[in-house]
Amino acid sequence: MEEGNLKQRTARGLIWGGLSGGAVQLLNALFGLVLLNRLSQEDYGMMAILVVFSNVAGCIQESGFTAALANKKEAKHEDYNAVFWFDVIVGSLLYLILSFAAPAISRFYHEPSLTVLARFVFLNFWIVSIGAAHYAYMFSHMMVRQNSIINIVSLLLSGIIGIVLAFCGFAYWALAIQNIAYVTIMMVLRWYYSPWRPTLQIDLRPAWQMWGFSWKLLVQNLFLQLNNNVFGVLLGRFYTARVAGVFSNARKWNDMAVSTIGNMVLGVAQPTLTSADNGDMGRLREIFRKMLRFTCFVSFPCLLGLSLISEDFIFCLIPKWSDSAPLLSTLCIYGAFAPVVTLYSNLVISRGQSMVNLVNSVVICILIWAGLIAMRSYGVLAMTWFYVGVNTLWVLVWQFWARRLIGLRFSDAARDILPFFLFAAMVMILSWWLTSGMSAGWLRMGLKILLAVVLYIGILWVFGAKILSESIAYIINKKRDKEALPC
Repeated sequence: MEEGNLKQRTARGLIWGGLSGGAVQLLNALFGLVLLNRLSQEDYGMMAILVVFSNVAGCIQESGFTAALANKKEAKHEDYNAVFWFDVIVGSLLYLILSFAAPAISRFYHEPSLTVLARFVFLNFWIVSIGAAHYAYMFSHMMVRQNSIINIVSLLLSGIIGIVLAFCGFAYWALAIQNIAYVTIMMVLRWYYSPWRPTLQIDLRPAWQMWGFSWKLLVQNLFLQLNNNVFGVLLGRFYTARVAGVFSNARKWNDMAVSTIGNMVLGVAQPTLTSADNGDMGRLREIFRKMLRFTCFVSFPCLLGLSLISEDFIFCLIPKWSDSAPLLSTLCIYGAFAPVVTLYSNLVISRGQSMVNLVNSVVICILIWAGLIAMRSYGVLAMTWFYVGVNTLWVLVWQFWARRLIGLRFSDAARDILPFFLFAAMVMILSWWLTSGMSAGWLRMGLKILLAVVLYIGILWVFGAKILSESIAYIINKKRDKEALPC
């Protein structure tokens, strides 16, 4: 019964995560298209420059406690209460420090207007700190449906605010206010949906007891953010705010697609793998392999498909951002593997090996920063290819640790990953070739999508891919279950 429960919760979490991710990214895309056509590359570049500071501060404030609480078999009220007060105290201190540092940040980028903007934007991680423990509770208890509602409502309301301000001529301030509105609405809704409440009995000892596990995740997340935001720092410093804005647009669309799939996996991976770890290594390995196949089955066609249509997509919807198209097409290659990395990372965390994540994140971050600084004179596209190549090949390092931790052989992992990648890549190349004689536009983009979908599903059907038949059967059974419910 317990195993059936776990399977149902995992499947429900994946479905809700997928629906939520799809809805969130659809809204994000619609609002983003309006804002991108209304605002300039410089406006986006101003925000891109500050993102790394907000994200790094947010990591310090969260300190890896969400994963630490999820990894505990039975987290108590005292644990969540300690994390709540830790987040609030640290978030307040970090905001004060960064507020004083704002003039120095402005001088570093030679942008005087960054001082006031930075002090406003940095409010976001302090606001997030008030609801971080509530999110940890919902994450630990796999409240995926509630988190889905929170994400959609927060994005919908904040997106409307951002569009109104953009049409009123607020320029980059429209983006800044939209961001603050988003995290504020999200924090309020987390308090509404989470049944847990903090108390004034402030005792940080439970947080300190989790520190042995969480500090490694903290450092890992810091380097992960430095890795993800390296272009915002370097392009803003060595190029211009406009160049940083062009890259941020390409990164935005890639990240939206990755988040749709990655959040679907992230919402259930660690809790599921932790619950499944009852000493039966074979069962744990089989659960991980099934999740790996599903991730590849979805991720590779979606991200390589976005790479396929990137030129048509930007030409049709945001033509003044055409410089972003080759960058987006390149970024999507690593984006296809990013959810796979997320799954491997959650496996490592579920096994209590946060030091492995830490070492991986530190080493790859150092390689990325050193390589990009050395390559800055070769142009943004060359820097992007280097970034994509290193991050993609690093999947082999994650697989090495999966073998050490659960005995997953390279040959088994290759059987789970390579067929989906090769089929998806072959389909995209064929679709591109069949439409190469057409001019960029809606017709070519639509034809590419249609060809890619039909060819990908057709190839998997011909080769008898089990994950395809299982997914179809699950959807059909869920529909029948709903139809059988009494009115």
